[in-house]
Amino acid sequence: MILLIDADSLIFASCYRSKNDINYEFYPDNFYTNIKDSINKFDEQYMKIINDLEELYNIDGIVTFNGSKGNFRKQITPTYKANRKKQILPPLLHPMHDYVKEKYQSKFCYGKETDDLVAAYWKKLSDEFGRDQVMIVSIDKDYKQFPCLIYNYHHKHKVILDISESDALYNFYEQMIVGDSADNVNFFKGKGVKFAEKYLSDCITKYQYTKKLYELFKQQYKGKAKLKYIECYHLLKLRT
Repeated sequence: MILLIDADSLIFASCYRSKNDINYEFYPDNFYTNIKDSINKFDEQYMKIINDLEELYNIDGIVTFNGSKGNFRKQITPTYKANRKKQILPPLLHPMHDYVKEKYQSKFCYGKETDDLVAAYWKKLSDEFGRDQVMIVSIDKDYKQFPCLIYNYHHKHKVILDISESDALYNFYEQMIVGDSADNVNFFKGKGVKFAEKYLSDCITKYQYTKKLYELFKQQYKGKAKLKYIECYHLLKLRT
């Protein structure tokens, strides 16, 4: 098994003290200030993931990914991830990215996002070795648009997902309706998972999904339907 580890979320989490360690007098914002603390937390989480998976698979290779510069999606619309502008970032976030790059020889992404690069590696390696020999390690739901193996290591989930071709197709078009609040993408406010499930229930092929969803865009955006559909598609579709 080849592991593709999206380390961005791990790095972010490693910059925070756990709830049990919070000292509000000295750490009112819950950030670590000593990089050794963040390094220890990251390394511990990273190795736990590998150890857990080694109990289930023979690990033939590990590729780690973190960090990106430039993002074509922000050229599509300035509102993409605009909801994060006021977010206070951990002071050790950038040093931790540098640490992971140096220690784990991780892959850095230019012009797009980390999950785009992970998706591209997944496509290349799964074509070469077979989709059952490659696993994406991430808590990011965006990878569910591919027929792949995903290990969600979050303690509340901790599950290996085996996404089928049909599920992957549905997941992507569902997301086009539901949107992605974390990235400030929402073309159909008020329409959630239950609506999408019912609206797309008779779709099987990509053509059927596309046709049905385009009808929804025409209802919502009239003459701008084509432009809005293309915008939504490129904001949510990972590039392989």
